[in-house]
Amino acid sequence: MSSCIEVMAIVEGKTEEIFINSIVQPYLAHRNIFVRATQLTKPGQKGGDVRFVRVKRDLETHLKQRADTYVTLFVDYYGIKSDWPGLSLVRSNATPAQIFDTINKATKATAVKLFAAQRADKRFIPNITVHEFEALLFSDPNAISIHLGISVSKVKAVLKKFGEPEAINNNPETAPSKRLDAWAKTGKFAKTTTGIAIARDIGIRKIRKKCPLFNKWLQTFEEIQAGHNG
Repeated sequence: MSSCIEVMAIVEGKTEEIFINSIVQPYLAHRNIFVRATQLTKPGQKGGDVRFVRVKRDLETHLKQRADTYVTLFVDYYGIKSDWPGLSLVRSNATPAQIFDTINKATKATAVKLFAAQRADKRFIPNITVHEFEALLFSDPNAISIHLGISVSKVKAVLKKFGEPEAINNNPETAPSKRLDAWAKTGKFAKTTTGIAIARDIGIRKIRKKCPLFNKWLQTFEEIQAGHNG
């Protein structure tokens, strides 16, 4: 029988928590990877204000709780603050893949130093995403078109310009979430409801195909699980 692994995902907000627990978790469970999401703890501070001091506290808590679990992150690069490890190392013209590699390597190195006794080198999988959750929804223009009642050509035009969901630019006015806000009839995209519905319609398989960094994150767990069977 295949060995299973358990993963605690520290996320920055309610939408990410729902996404992990209701969409990612069932998908990975078929691979004997059981992931559960929990929001960053700190009364009065919500997603979008992700300081490393907050994450460090939660990392320590979850790494110490059980020695046989893995701990990961699902937070947005553009939401992290100046105290984050490696932030100053990211070049202004860096590609999404370069941003991802730089910031996650620095985060891993810092966690390993802080939590060596908890084997953070083996048990911590950093995942500072290059864009917010909404970027993943651009994996399927048709799904966005149907749920928002807009022309699919509008969504395809964005993807044609940037090539892939994770490369959509980070201008405050044209980030993925802002584009969805502009297309929503209310002027504000309901990510915890409509966003989750779109993600569910798209499915993790298609998101993985269109979003290589997201895929790389899930592959890490698959490789760990495979190693447990070796």
